[in-house]
Amino acid sequence: MRELGKTGIHVSRLCFGSLTMTPFQANLSVEEGASLIKEAYDLGVNFIDTAEIYDNYPYIRRALETIPREKFVIATKCYAYDKKTATESLQKALKELGTDYIDVFLLHEQESIHTLRGHDEALKTFAQFKKEGYIRAVGISSHFVNCVKAAKKWEEIDLVHPILNMAGIGIQDGSTEDMLEAISDLHQSGIGIYTMKALGGGHLISRQEEALRWILAQKDIDAVAVGMQRREEVHYNTGVFFHGTFDEDLQNKIKSRKRKLVVADYCIGCGRCVDRCKQKGIQVIDGKAQANSRCILCGYCATTCPEFCIKVV
Repeated sequence: MRELGKTGIHVSRLCFGSLTMTPFQANLSVEEGASLIKEAYDLGVNFIDTAEIYDNYPYIRRALETIPREKFVIATKCYAYDKKTATESLQKALKELGTDYIDVFLLHEQESIHTLRGHDEALKTFAQFKKEGYIRAVGISSHFVNCVKAAKKWEEIDLVHPILNMAGIGIQDGSTEDMLEAISDLHQSGIGIYTMKALGGGHLISRQEEALRWILAQKDIDAVAVGMQRREEVHYNTGVFFHGTFDEDLQNKIKSRKRKLVVADYCIGCGRCVDRCKQKGIQVIDGKAQANSRCILCGYCATTCPEFCIKVV
């Protein structure tokens, strides 16, 4: 177990990235998702990352029926920008997760110092909820180097959830080296760091062992969120993170199921997905949405599709 910065929260080095089990991707049933979370917990994973937009609080709530709440760390995220929206997001999380507190609450997809200033009231509201015991730590998630750097200016921010992988996939305003430098500076000042997209949203699956060895070698990272939606992924990743083993058979099974973004034929080409994608990873061509090389398979575009025709499979 490692402490997330100076939060007093101790987590497994492997964080369960739960986006991949959601209705926008694998679309597991609540029972399937809860079972997978419990299996990961039994293998040593006490930390899960979710978000309001993922629509998977019921999975975690069901898992908590068999996992001691005090031994399980839940990090969630939202797009709140003021006191009202921050309060609503906290209340929603508490109610739907069936818990009295949230371990980590982050502002989702922050982009710059200007974005943080625009969300200052939400950060201060979360900090007040922290004092009242409803939240244990406050943070932000970001794909931007400059936003990660700016986080140091807010005393309310206890931890940061940045994108990081060996190829720099998804980093919006710099290189892998730039992000590492920003992360190192934050971590040395006591801010917790848990990263996302170590496998580049699935684009580094063919180099899975190399990518995971690389991320594990980075000393200023407290934990790494890895998306998991199948038993073989849970067993492979727990073997890697906790025992240093790279099971070749499991690795081959994972590689054989390369993920992709699928757009159904009934797409009407409205462009809402294009507006939603901050990666510029999808575009409308000949009246139909199509993913391009910038897509990191997050599935966020699917949440805005009026026809429900986008899915990561």
